[in-house]
Amino acid sequence: MVCDICGQEGARIRRVARTYGKGKDLLVIESIPVVSCSHCKESYLTAETLHEIERLKLHRKSLAVERPVEIVSFG
Repeated sequence: MVCDICGQEGARIRRVARTYGKGKDLLVIESIPVVSCSHCKESYLTAETLHEIERLKLHRKSLAVERPVEIVSFG
């Protein structure tokens, strides 16, 4: 895959989880595809991925599955 930032071949897709909001409005989205380049060391989300994240956030009530999560505060 070609990196959109440096233009070199070798970018890879990693899957990550990201959190949005906080407290009772916290939403965790898993398996988000992030493009990572081993040449320029940059990571980025494509426009398509950003649109899908916004769609998931908009329809969270009908798509989300509730799961307990442990939370620890640093410091």
